[in-house]
Amino acid sequence: VVASAHVYPVYPDWIERLIEPLADPNVALTYGKQRGTADTHFSEAQHFAKLYPEDSSKDQDGPFCNNANAAIRRELWARHRYDEQLSGLEDLEWAMWARAQHYQLSYVAEAEVVHVHDETPAQVFNRYRREAIALKRLRPQEHIGLFDFLRLFASNVGSDVRHAMRERASLDAWPEILWFRFMQFWGTYRGFGHKGPLGDDLKQAFYYPRGYRTDAPSPSRPVEPIDYSNEPTDG
Repeated sequence: VVASAHVYPVYPDWIERLIEPLADPNVALTYGKQRGTADTHFSEAQHFAKLYPEDSSKDQDGPFCNNANAAIRRELWARHRYDEQLSGLEDLEWAMWARAQHYQLSYVAEAEVVHVHDETPAQVFNRYRREAIALKRLRPQEHIGLFDFLRLFASNVGSDVRHAMRERASLDAWPEILWFRFMQFWGTYRGFGHKGPLGDDLKQAFYYPRGYRTDAPSPSRPVEPIDYSNEPTDG
């Protein structure tokens, strides 16, 4: 099981749900849903909602996954570890390898964690720049040019604004939408560097905005969420 230091589980059966698909020997990796906190940047929350839908997928089509909340089959990990030379997206590289070996990847919506991100604009720029550099190495034919930067920035801001209006988001969300999406795609543009076509599958996963149609709320689970309000504090 792999988890970021910045996540905590929502339900007490998190690990059980996360590893459940690994009972099938054809499944190499599972990863779970991520959501933010009340303080998460609005655009980041939209990004989470797009990447981690409410419905699970036993055998997903593409290689996208995220090792902030994942489980990997041990014998496959022994055969192929993360590429430590990458500047990011080591989880994607591993998933691409697993799919090339004809294994399946499973997304488990019930294995939900809260991911606490409180990045500055410079940190957002750096994160997406590193990921673009890594993606360029994994798929050298890919490219995001200046026109792509402008188009993706505008389309994602437009999508975020529509969702913010529908959700009656606070006024604080509006400047955050602008700077977050600008830094996200400026970092991506700066990270790519060289020209070539961008593959539709990963471009859709990483860069295109969340659709305006909202997923139906996840069904109520028979498990009560973990109550962190009563956790003891240090001192």
